[in-house]
Amino acid sequence: MNFSRQALLGIGMIIGGSVMLYAMVQQIGDNSQPAPTSAMVESSSTEQTTQPPLTTDIETEKRILAQKQKERAARVAEQERRAQQFLLEQEAAEAEALAKARAESQQYITNTTAADDSDSAAAKKKDDTASATASLEGTESSESADSNTAQAAAAEKLKTAQQQEAKRQVAAKQPAAKELAQRQQQAKRRAEAERQAEAKRQAEAERRAEAERQAAEKTAAKKQAAEKAAEAAKKEPPKSPTDYEVKRGDGLIKLARQYNVPVEALAQANNMSPSTSLQLGQTLTIPSRKQVQRLEREAAAAEKAREAQRKKEEALAKKSAEAKRDAQQKLRDARQQVKETDAKGSFGVQVALANDQAKADELAKKFQAAGYQVKTSPTSRGVRVIVGPERGKVAALALKDKINSDPKVNTTSAWVLYWR
Repeated sequence: MNFSRQALLGIGMIIGGSVMLYAMVQQIGDNSQPAPTSAMVESSSTEQTTQPPLTTDIETEKRILAQKQKERAARVAEQERRAQQFLLEQEAAEAEALAKARAESQQYITNTTAADDSDSAAAKKKDDTASATASLEGTESSESADSNTAQAAAAEKLKTAQQQEAKRQVAAKQPAAKELAQRQQQAKRRAEAERQAEAKRQAEAERRAEAERQAAEKTAAKKQAAEKAAEAAKKEPPKSPTDYEVKRGDGLIKLARQYNVPVEALAQANNMSPSTSLQLGQTLTIPSRKQVQRLEREAAAAEKAREAQRKKEEALAKKSAEAKRDAQQKLRDARQQVKETDAKGSFGVQVALANDQAKADELAKKFQAAGYQVKTSPTSRGVRVIVGPERGKVAALALKDKINSDPKVNTTSAWVLYWR
């Protein structure tokens, strides 16, 4: 009878311990809900929605962007730290519940074993001190068998309860892990959205800074152009002609620099040479801007005309030199031909018919200076100036062509006549 009561008491303790264990684990599961994380996410989203406005100061915007990046990194790190702390707390709570359940189970097994040992000792004492009947021994052995059966059933129930509790903990842990993973994914998406928004704000700030830089450059360019125009206006000649009285130490170059007028234009406006010295008290006309431009155009046209005349003279001199070389070569060829054929008679080239001997002598000196052999011959119509003589008419004709093409004597009326 005592053994039956003890068995019933052990079963009741097992059932009560299981109920207490279940209630304690349920309470731990309720208390481990991630309320701080949601509050942390809500506060983070609240902080994200309140952003200070952008400023037009580039340096301030850069400083604000850097500060926001640091704050965002700090918030992400705080979220990760809190998530990790939540996982650690959850694992610690689960480990504590499991350890407590194991301790209670071990305590129950110990108490049950001690009770069984005391019952066995009492049974042995009764067997030694008194003589019992065979029926009483059968009854005691039956009660011992019932006690062992109850212990095995209680251990089986405890094992089943532990397995169910482990399954429940795993099932409870899976939604929490899934929810944590979802929250981490949401945190990553929010961080990526913040990064993209930050990059967009930074790009907008850079675009605004570039626009301001370009506007500043345009303003500086306009200012520089205005300054150049003002400086050029200062350096331009006066708008209207001005009379100036020469003072001590004045000169054309000094006055030209003073009034921003070319020296040549100033000299031309006063009908003098650029190297002319000025007289004290002399009145000069300072040309206006239009007069200077007109004088410069006239000077450019005159220079162009002089250049054209120079080129023309050079071309004419080149042509005359070539004609002279050709005539000289013809004369040499003609003289060689006359020498080979031994032509008879002498011929001369009349280059002029002077009115008197003085004029004839003057022309003769001119041809002699050019390297010709000249003679004069009085006639009834005047005094002939003859170059030569040449042997043979062919040589005389070549000499005539040479004289007509020689720019030193400048004549085209030479003709051949028989000498003797």
